[in-house]
Amino acid sequence: MRNKSVIALFALAGSLFSAQEKNMFVSPNENLIAENILPIPKSLSQGLKKYSESRNASLADIHPGGKEIIAVTRFASTNQLYKIANPLGARRQITFFDEPVNTASYEPVKGEFLIYSKDTGGNEFGQLYRLDLKSLESTLLTDGGRSQNGGVTWKKDGSGFYFTSTKRNGGDRDIYYMNPLKPEEVKPVLELKGGGWGISDISEDNTKLLITEYVSANDSYLYIYDLETKKLEPLTDRKEKGIVQLNASFGKNKDEIYYITDRENEFSRLAVLNMKTRKINYLTPSIPWNVERYDLSKDKSKLIFITNESGINKMYILDTNTRKYVSVNSIPTGLIGSSKFSGDGKAVYFSQATANSGTDVYKMDVATQKIERWTESEQGEMQPADMIAPKLIEWKSFDGMKITGFYYPAPAKFTGKRPVLISIHGGPEGQSMASSLGSGNYFPNEMGIAMIYPNVRGSSGFGKTYIAADNGYLRMNSVKDIGALLDWIAKQPELDKDRIMITGGSYGGFMTLATAYEYADRIRCSMDVVGISDFNTFLKNTEEYRRDLRRVEYGDERIPKMAEFFTKIAPLNNIDKIKKPMFIVQGTNDPRVPVSEAVQMRDKLKAQGKTVWYLEAKNEGHGFRKKENVDFQRLAMIRFMQEYLLK
Repeated sequence: MRNKSVIALFALAGSLFSAQEKNMFVSPNENLIAENILPIPKSLSQGLKKYSESRNASLADIHPGGKEIIAVTRFASTNQLYKIANPLGARRQITFFDEPVNTASYEPVKGEFLIYSKDTGGNEFGQLYRLDLKSLESTLLTDGGRSQNGGVTWKKDGSGFYFTSTKRNGGDRDIYYMNPLKPEEVKPVLELKGGGWGISDISEDNTKLLITEYVSANDSYLYIYDLETKKLEPLTDRKEKGIVQLNASFGKNKDEIYYITDRENEFSRLAVLNMKTRKINYLTPSIPWNVERYDLSKDKSKLIFITNESGINKMYILDTNTRKYVSVNSIPTGLIGSSKFSGDGKAVYFSQATANSGTDVYKMDVATQKIERWTESEQGEMQPADMIAPKLIEWKSFDGMKITGFYYPAPAKFTGKRPVLISIHGGPEGQSMASSLGSGNYFPNEMGIAMIYPNVRGSSGFGKTYIAADNGYLRMNSVKDIGALLDWIAKQPELDKDRIMITGGSYGGFMTLATAYEYADRIRCSMDVVGISDFNTFLKNTEEYRRDLRRVEYGDERIPKMAEFFTKIAPLNNIDKIKKPMFIVQGTNDPRVPVSEAVQMRDKLKAQGKTVWYLEAKNEGHGFRKKENVDFQRLAMIRFMQEYLLK
């Protein structure tokens, strides 16, 4: 069935279409398997172009001499690396692959080459490469097989780097050392058990590593590894549960480390730990939101940190001597991505986006807080006025818990009650933030559809109790949060409670499928993107390096009682309750939610005579990343909405 010719796109049109008439419709490319999708007029594709040609640029790294940066952007099908030497200067492309490249790290002394990671077909088995910046020649450094390689942490003299890899057995993430000029001499450093290990920092004398063990969104631990004595020492107590301890960095005082933790607090704070006395000093106790990340200047005299304040990012500068900080008020309200000090510590480069702009790279003078724009990405034909700004909304769920989300209203030119698209994030510990809709502005502007991005229980950004409120047997409470949102929609005079579509990706895909059977009479249709259809089969088939990490969140299917619970709530086992049309989208090479989750859902829906559209990309993984695939998915989604939401 999955090898059916893509000409099946036109199956419903039968022999009524001549070859000339078929040229009036958009055909899926050779990598797409499309089943039961109604013909898509090329006129629809032309109308979408205003919204689909926008770009973004994000910061990858800063040259050690401070004379240039590496940015990530897309000019053709996929994100690639670009060198930029001046503010708003030409973006010189330095990688040219069919597969996206989203990370890069300069050799830290001379900056004559980069280390970057690239996978194949979205399989997430990232391999490390060395890119010579003079010849632009790339050299594969890792095994090229079914292993994940990343977390590059350079020695201070640039002679080599430490990195993590699952190459030993596919499940455990170990630490290795490599001289990138002699990759054949790669050396194992530390064998570890589990897939959640990562390197946080290296000491100035290159003798110690700070290592993080990630267990779940609520549990993580810190260690220090002595490269000379080969001793791994815990800095935190693994017997303590429900504490986040991440992103450790060596401070100016050799006995102190900076890190982020939610110990003794609902939210994650920036803290300093004395490794000898184990005393903790919390640096941001007056900020009632998560500190998400930070960066130390090379001389460790200054530190910038980014907070997440109800779905909006803010930047602060901290003096490490006085430990006093000030907010940066010159950055427009929005989202802040990667941020990093220049080598001399006088400037910070960062990525930033607002609701009415895409993501671009900026430079801030630390002393004056003056902002200088370094990239200006094209937004196609979209103008700022075409970009819908979000409104923060809230509602109470079945148990009185307050749930929030972002609401993007349809423009005033549309009259009457507006149909609604509810889009649920993945994770489940993801978070919908006050971001630009990008190409999604088509839905409100051209179709008059209001959009809501909920942050149901289990989302990050709202405290440790909230993020754990959907774990294990509490799973369906998050689905009830969507039921409460349906109640909220019914009370809004401008919204049409009888025209609601649900969509979501990954865990949001499970939420979509679960809503489709739990609230079948209250929605018009749904679109599941790389979603989980049965936690039992998902945990059996997801890649080994992440299986135990997911069991902590969802539950362990090897326990009979939990397996029984999974069987009960599985959308795959509740298909008889699904009444409305379903669109399923999947990448063939998905290592997280395997393609089998989509196929079994599709086949069972078809067997029961349900309306199901199906789109699978043979060169994608956990979501589509190649523009030609993204464009077709968006067109098919619009056609699905025209047929089942708007009619």
